[in-house]
Amino acid sequence: MVRVMATGVFDIIHLGHIHFLEEAKKLGDELVVVVASDTTVRRNKHHPINPAEVRARIVEALKPVDRAVVGHEDDPLRIVEELRPDIIVLGYDQPFDERELEQKLRERGLEVRVIRLSHYDADLNGTRKLIFRIAERLAREELYGGGKIGKKNGGG
Repeated sequence: MVRVMATGVFDIIHLGHIHFLEEAKKLGDELVVVVASDTTVRRNKHHPINPAEVRARIVEALKPVDRAVVGHEDDPLRIVEELRPDIIVLGYDQPFDERELEQKLRERGLEVRVIRLSHYDADLNGTRKLIFRIAERLAREELYGGGKIGKKNGGG
């Protein structure tokens, strides 16, 4: 059995995430997704909209995913030691060097192949794109019948 591991924030699920997870699943028999902890997201990207446990539960519900876990804050490679994947899949924009990561894993006694997937080009293939589209539509009052969120529409 080939275990594939993918990692990410997965704050607002979009088509880029789906493509990433579908492609990752094709590389093996089991896909385990490591969802970044809230502290890790705040340190490296932004303040998460959804807490890590919610993000992991949503990701685990996606068809290609067999299991989702929240990553460790102190040592990002510790979860690799625990899960022992055969392959780690990186997204096109994840800031890791594949060869350097493989070397660090070898130093810990792990033989793991690291594969970077190509960019998926779609209209709303990124969280920032999706958030900006929502913000633009809110500013133009094009959501929720033109009313302000929180007034008569109940906020959501």
